[in-house]
Amino acid sequence: MSVYVVQPEKLIQVIAEKLKEFPEISPPKGSEFWKTAFFKELAPIDQENFWYIRCASLLRKVKKFGPIGVNKLRKFYGGRNRKAKGLNHSARGSGKIIRVALQQLENANLIKMNEKQGRILSSEGTSLLERTASGILRSKD
Repeated sequence: MSVYVVQPEKLIQVIAEKLKEFPEISPPKGSEFWKTAFFKELAPIDQENFWYIRCASLLRKVKKFGPIGVNKLRKFYGGRNRKAKGLNHSARGSGKIIRVALQQLENANLIKMNEKQGRILSSEGTSLLERTASGILRSKD
């Protein structure tokens, strides 16, 4: 339960640093030009760490809301689309970024595919999150 006690920003930052040690997780070729949603103007500014931060965020979301699929995660990473005057409309985030990141996390054995339900956290992924969260809680004291 310590994953839910720790501030998400701190947990994601520390896990992103730990994910850099996994050889299976690396930014795909050309990802520095990818926008995170169609309604965005530019690609993320912090390109060196963006991929690892997104993977860490996905790992936390799969733990919190799993079993979960790409379509539901697109809603979480979406935003508001406003082209002209009038009301804002919700728009979804990029599916390819989420899909490729989930595939890399599967290759690293941190999450696994559950038939007909979506992706869930594996035991290795759960222990990584729990150990990191308890380490953050201990360092506060």
